[in-house]
Amino acid sequence: MLHPIESSATAARRPAAQADVDDNPWHTSAACRSDEAGLFFAPSKEPTAARLAREEQAKRVCARCPVLLECREHALAQPEPYGVWGGLTAAERRVVLTRRRRRESEIRVPARIAG
Repeated sequence: MLHPIESSATAARRPAAQADVDDNPWHTSAACRSDEAGLFFAPSKEPTAARLAREEQAKRVCARCPVLLECREHALAQPEPYGVWGGLTAAERRVVLTRRRRRESEIRVPARIAG
C-alpha cells in the first residue's frame, strides 16, 4: 500500500533502482501514515478558512514526524504540486524552490565571472 501522501504518480516517478535498494523507504516511518490523506490534500472548492485550518492540522502532524526532512526534500525534488508535504504547503514549497534557484544562480554567476 502507498503512503497516504504518496500518489501512484509519485510512486511511478521513483527510480526502480531506488525502490529495489530501499527496503525501508522513508515514508514507512511517516507520522501521517495513520492520518486521513484528506488532511494533507485540499478538496475541490474548499473555503479559505477551512483550508487554513486543515493545513495547520496537517502541519501539526508533520511537526511530530521523524522523517519530516526526508518528506520535505522529496516534495521539493519531485516537485510535488499539491498538498502538505514535510510541513510545507504547495505555495510554501514554491517559495523555497524559488529561493534555492536564486541562491544557486547567485553562486554560479560569480564563479563564471571569476573563472
